[in-house]
Amino acid sequence: MDYEQLARKECFDWQKKMMKRSSAFSRAANSVQKKINDKIPQKVHDVITKSVKGVVKTVMFGSEITTKQSPIKEMSLYKREELVKQIITNYKRLATIEGAGTGAGGLWWGLADFPMLLTLKIKFLYEVASIYGFDVKDYRERLYVLHVFQVAFSNDKKRMAAFLKLKNWPETVSHYSTIEELDWQEFQQDYRDYIDLVKLLQIIPGFGAIVGAVGNYRFLNELGKTAMNAYRMRLFDLD
Repeated sequence: MDYEQLARKECFDWQKKMMKRSSAFSRAANSVQKKINDKIPQKVHDVITKSVKGVVKTVMFGSEITTKQSPIKEMSLYKREELVKQIITNYKRLATIEGAGTGAGGLWWGLADFPMLLTLKIKFLYEVASIYGFDVKDYRERLYVLHVFQVAFSNDKKRMAAFLKLKNWPETVSHYSTIEELDWQEFQQDYRDYIDLVKLLQIIPGFGAIVGAVGNYRFLNELGKTAMNAYRMRLFDLD
């Protein structure tokens, strides 16, 4: 089996996984997370919500990021993915260091990790898109990046819905004339629902550094797998 055949098989397996219901353990964790969230003052939720939305928009429209990413047009899939795997390793290392540092700082540093980690994730996805040959200066490619993000950080039905939008991308993108038409409220809420439990544990003194390091590593690892298969699916145009 050559590399492209192996990549196709992995992509098919990933698509099947995206359509499966999450485990009983994951559903139980979501229930616990909801109960914890209900006890947090609304003002704290509002601050985090505003932060998530503001940071994502700032990063997505930041000229510093978009102008330095040039799509790679002529390269084999194997070489592209060697580059992708290297940046996954680099970003996991950065996210782990950041999570440990902010987790050790308690409540306010823990909250500061939200925008810092978001910025890393979006920058990472921009680099991946460019390696696969897509130009993130095009608003449609930025929309694809955001939908990849949603697949990686959504649960159950919402994850399935986000995945189906990626799978049927030509139809999905035809409904957008600008990136502002994205449902930003849903975007940030899905993301918060996915990561809140880890981030809440991260602000516990003496425990937060470990949770922050492990949690951030896991988030970037999951995002890396999702991004690779999302762009494979698009390149292969798999049914």
